Parts: sequence; C-alpha cells; structure tokens
Amino acid sequence: MDPGYIIAGLAVGFIVGLTGVGGGSLMTPILLWFGINPATAVGTDLLYACITKMGGVWVHHKHKHIDWRITRLLAYGSVPASLLTVIVLHYLQLDTQAANRLIKVMLGFALILTALAILFKPWILRQIARFMPARPEGYIPTKATVFTGVVLGVIVTLSSIGAGALGTLAIFALYPLLPTARLVGTEIAHAVPLTLVAGLGHASMGNMDYGLLVQLLIGSLPGIWLGSHLTRRVAERWLRPALALMMALIGAKLVL
Repeated sequence: MDPGYIIAGLAVGFIVGLTGVGGGSLMTPILLWFGINPATAVGTDLLYACITKMGGVWVHHKHKHIDWRITRLLAYGSVPASLLTVIVLHYLQLDTQAANRLIKVMLGFALILTALAILFKPWILRQIARFMPARPEGYIPTKATVFTGVVLGVIVTLSSIGAGALGTLAIFALYPLLPTARLVGTEIAHAVPLTLVAGLGHASMGNMDYGLLVQLLIGSLPGIWLGSHLTRRVAERWLRPALALMMALIGAKLVL
C-alpha cells in the first residue's frame, strides 16, 4: 500500500464529484509522475474513473442533478465508438503517441475556451437570446448529441482524457440553458458506461494494474461522495467559477 496513491485518489475524486471534470486529465499525469507505464496508466485510469463516478452518480441522481435523456443519447454514440476504437487498437497495433499529443493540445485549448464560456455563462445566454431563434422548452438536438458521443468515445478510449472535461464542454455547447449542477451530474453519469467499455478494452490488452486500481479507489470513493454532496450545497454563482477554474488549469497543463 502506497499512501501517495490513496491521497491522489482522494483529491481527484473530490474534484470530480464537485465539478465533474479532472478525472483522466489529472489522474493520468499523476500516474505518469509516479513512474507508471503510459499504457498501464491509461487503462487503469479508465476503470478508476468508471468505478469512482459510479459513486457520484448515485448522489447526483438522488438530488435530481442528472438529465437521463442527454446521458442516454450520448451513450448511444460513445459506447459503440469506444468499443470499435478498442478493436482497431487491438488488431492494428497503432502507435497512438503522436495522436494522443495532438488530442491533448486540442483538448487543452478547448478547455480554456470552455472555462471562459462557463465563467461568462449569463452574458452568453443573453447574446443567444438576442441573436438566435428560441428553442422550444425541453428541446433535445438528438443527432448532434449522438454524434458528440461518437467523438467522445474515440478520444477517451485513445487517451483516457476527456470523459469529464470534453464531456462537460460538449453538454454545455449543446444545452447552454442546463443548470451547472445538472451539467456536472449529467456528465458524470455519461462517463460511467464510456469509461467502463474503454477500461475493459484496455484491460483485455493487459494495460491494467489492479493493485494500483484498488489503492486509488480507497481514496477516490469517499472523495467523490463528499464532492458530489457539496455540489448540491454550493450556489450556482460559486460552482460556476470553480468549474471554470478547474477546466482552465487542466487546459493550461495539457497545452504547456
């Protein structure tokens, strides 16, 4: 047992529970810093994210912070795309290092822009109301949501990064009127099936350290439980800057 792994799991779990982002974006670099093999770090982090976010889903569902229609549509695209990506990686033995670097840099810039968008959400919504035609209440862009799930499935399976950060970006872009607490809860719920399929795929290729996984979970499960409960208690005006700050920091780390 290494206390460092448990503390890392606790810190990342708390951040994920509170903001919905930071799982792969924080944990994968932490594991690499600990000296874990990159392929093993990606595979282990994916299952870690899945099990950790399962604990967060229960809390967010209890507080009605999950839009299950959006979650379901995203999963319709992301789960098959993740499975197909795993199959391609397995049979073609693709060298994904350059692709992963490109994905991380693009994701970093996207996160910084999204952080600004979330921070200035009230102003953006006023501009949308002025210049865009009004959508009916409860409008769901079905095709765009499923396609977004496909993109998320490929990126997350390749790099383990993006299930929370890029998922939050996508949901905000498609559903700008969604309250921040429901944005966080919906992203966490969608990340569970996506990271489960991607994680099991990597495990089938031997990219998994189960001892490390258990130590991370010892810290992360209490962490995400606490963070998820605080999401309900933190007012929108405080939660939105916290989410924006996390995305900006992660984005800067990925770009630099």
